[in-house]
Amino acid sequence: MAKQFTTIAFTEGVKQAQTDYGSRDIYQKFEQRGISEDLLGAREIEFIGARDSFYMGTVNSNNYPYIQFRGGPTGFLKVLDETTLAFVDFVGNLQYLSVGNLLENDRIFLFLMDYAHRQRLKIWGRAQVIDDNPELLEALSNPNYQAEKARVFLIKVEAFDWNCPQHIPIRYSEAEVDQMITPLKARIQELEKQLAQLSASE
Repeated sequence: MAKQFTTIAFTEGVKQAQTDYGSRDIYQKFEQRGISEDLLGAREIEFIGARDSFYMGTVNSNNYPYIQFRGGPTGFLKVLDETTLAFVDFVGNLQYLSVGNLLENDRIFLFLMDYAHRQRLKIWGRAQVIDDNPELLEALSNPNYQAEKARVFLIKVEAFDWNCPQHIPIRYSEAEVDQMITPLKARIQELEKQLAQLSASE
């Protein structure tokens, strides 16, 4: 079981809160077991590859966090190896808040959601913004996705953690809904055809 995230996330303030609210004993035992390095395994790689969006957190020099939504074609967040992620940054509103934050503080946080199956994955890491590598930009791009490509974010994963499914609302994307209703559409067409045949024979 991966546990490196506890080193990053369980600050003294967090530990004090856990003590105050009665969960410290549970998480202290959790810190003492598992592996010392968080490596992306088959479960994480499959989950990441199935996402078409995620939330990305950075911190500015005023110590304020900033969260940005990132979307694209399914699988646009690539797993390069068991500790490395990358994605193409598309041209947006040109504020460059995340890019600017990373120039001063390379810490990054990704929050990946699967509403349909009520799963969420948290990833801590260090990010590098790459502007001058057209070969890498093209290698990570989906040629069928029509968006202006700007740069690459390269992320070294330091820790990750799976959240429990409590309180996650079930929601479906347009593609997921279409997949679910396709058999129903086919059945309706079949029944309509049978009804038309019966009406014609009367």
